[in-house]
Amino acid sequence: MSLARKSALITGITGQDGAYLAKLLLGHGYEVHGLFARRTGDTLGRLRTLGVASAVQLVDGDLTDLSSVVRAIDTAKPDEVYNLAAQSFVATSWRQPLLTAHVTGVGAANVLEAIRLTGSRCRFYQASSSEMFGKVQQPVQDERTPFYPRSPYGVAKVFAHWLTVNYRESFGVHASCGILFNHESPLRGLEFVTRKITHAVARIKQGQQRELRLGNIDARRDWGFAGDYVDAMWRMLQQPEGDDYVVATGHSASVREFCDLAFAHVGLRAEDHVVIDPELYRPAEVDVLLGNPAKAKARLGWEPRTDLKSLVAMMVEADLERLPRA
Repeated sequence: MSLARKSALITGITGQDGAYLAKLLLGHGYEVHGLFARRTGDTLGRLRTLGVASAVQLVDGDLTDLSSVVRAIDTAKPDEVYNLAAQSFVATSWRQPLLTAHVTGVGAANVLEAIRLTGSRCRFYQASSSEMFGKVQQPVQDERTPFYPRSPYGVAKVFAHWLTVNYRESFGVHASCGILFNHESPLRGLEFVTRKITHAVARIKQGQQRELRLGNIDARRDWGFAGDYVDAMWRMLQQPEGDDYVVATGHSASVREFCDLAFAHVGLRAEDHVVIDPELYRPAEVDVLLGNPAKAKARLGWEPRTDLKSLVAMMVEADLERLPRA
């Protein structure tokens, strides 16, 4: 007699992480459901790129509507729920702070409350963020580092993080928070600086533009590959108890270094094309983020497999492939 397939519900399934996670879970034999707000239109491009769009089951619902989240859990009957949906662009969070709070913060509360109200025994994953550390209180950040968010997005993520901890401690929910540092891929949106860079490099190489305008290129981040990081999410929910984990590479690089790698990949020099635009600086900058993934390595057996040079090359090549040939 065969065992029943596990079921998972992913919010934010049409995003970068949602698409990679859906592919991973399908590979593990899961039945994968995705919360899908129809008002967003046809946004299944990332799932199609990974070849899994036809394999996932979309459930009508919106993170900001508790009743539809309750119905989604009743429909999917998930063993695992991954809350990846958010207003996730930091720059936008200053222009739309209330929307960011509602979607990124209260949205997580809606999922947790839906789990409690339905009596579901599912395991819950919350996508926490290194942006919660903000004005860093320690040179290297781990699970014990105090939070000091520097954007409305970071503040909303702190609320969602601590509420997840509270539901774990108050109601016994098997809940884990993955404090993921920056993770990129060819599926990253063009509004993010890494994809903005690789897209521009491809266009410049093909003669379709001349310059790349950026803000603070001395900001440093701990960059990894999204395809590696979703594996850490899954591993968290396979543990006997919920817990919080930093997911990072343990190495940082500046935006300037990222640019250098991207331009060098196509035989160009960044300094010949990058223009600093003061209008692109953030109101409150996060100067450096550097994670310590020792706990994830020890407890989950997880390690990043993709270094920064390989990641940049992967993204530049994907953007070159997307461009029409002259």
